[in-house]
Amino acid sequence: MKQYIPNALTLLNLLCGSIAVLFVVNDNFVAGALFVFLGIFFDFFDGFAARKFNVQSELGLQLDSLADVVTSGLVPGVVMYKLLELSDGTILQSIKSSQEWTETMYWVGGKIDFFPLLGLAITLASAYRLAKFNIDTEQQNYFKGLPTPANALLIISLPLILEFQDNDTINDIILNKWFLMGITVFSCWILNSKIKLFALKFKNFSFKDNATRYIFIILCMVLLIVLQFAALPIIILLYIAMSVLDGLTSK
Repeated sequence: MKQYIPNALTLLNLLCGSIAVLFVVNDNFVAGALFVFLGIFFDFFDGFAARKFNVQSELGLQLDSLADVVTSGLVPGVVMYKLLELSDGTILQSIKSSQEWTETMYWVGGKIDFFPLLGLAITLASAYRLAKFNIDTEQQNYFKGLPTPANALLIISLPLILEFQDNDTINDIILNKWFLMGITVFSCWILNSKIKLFALKFKNFSFKDNATRYIFIILCMVLLIVLQFAALPIIILLYIAMSVLDGLTSK
């Protein structure tokens, strides 16, 4: 029975991602984010369960990536599509409730506006990153490029900041189409970059052996308490910066 537990958790990840897509398409970013968080939770524990029960398999590896394509690839792509749609002329009626956001289909002369579709480049870059990960034998103790769940948190944080931070200056920045295009390009690049990023896997609980991990976790907790959802993009940038610094000091 235990050999089925990891794959069951992976399928729950896929289910959460599929539900998140439905919510985001209907402009309910908060519910969509909740299911992304749940999906990432299951994504973490499916690997933990596989190692715990010693039931790792090629099927589980492939299934895990397929689930991540949806939860951590398709969902952030659709979120960016919706944000680019808003930035491309749609007036935000209220930033207090996603249910009140103007729902506009960009049809001009029977043709759809393709500008927001550029956000789906994140989905393509995520799928490419996951495919590379599956055939890369080096990424056991570190990641090469930003993991797709971390990138998904970066993208999904943007509508959450709009929803809960209630800061006009920040809202104007997030809904600027050039800012969103910059985030899209950065996201696609960092996913498939060759930058080595430390993995949050503890072989032991020694502070000396895991100093970077412990410091990162403590800083994350402080940032989340102080900045709430606005902390998520900062945490991702902090993760990248600390990984680069850790790589330089180890050399």
